[in-house]
Amino acid sequence: MVHGHMGSWFWWVRNIVIGIFSLFFFVFGIEVLLGAYNLKQPQLFIMYFFSGSFITLISLVGILFPVFQIHAFLSRRHSGSEED
Repeated sequence: MVHGHMGSWFWWVRNIVIGIFSLFFFVFGIEVLLGAYNLKQPQLFIMYFFSGSFITLISLVGILFPVFQIHAFLSRRHSGSEED
């Protein structure tokens, strides 16, 4: 198998690493959002709130990417086994 093809060991490792890092940044983004509510200055609240929202949004995309990749791989594999 070539390193970039679906189902190769490199493909699995890449998707798992993306998912783990995205989960870390998702938790970090939630922590930033919660921490923003403890700030007293409105300008800092706005900066922390929007940065936490942005981090959370980007990490959700990073979580969904491997989910859809693995779903597509398993769907193709399952439909290929039915044709035999």
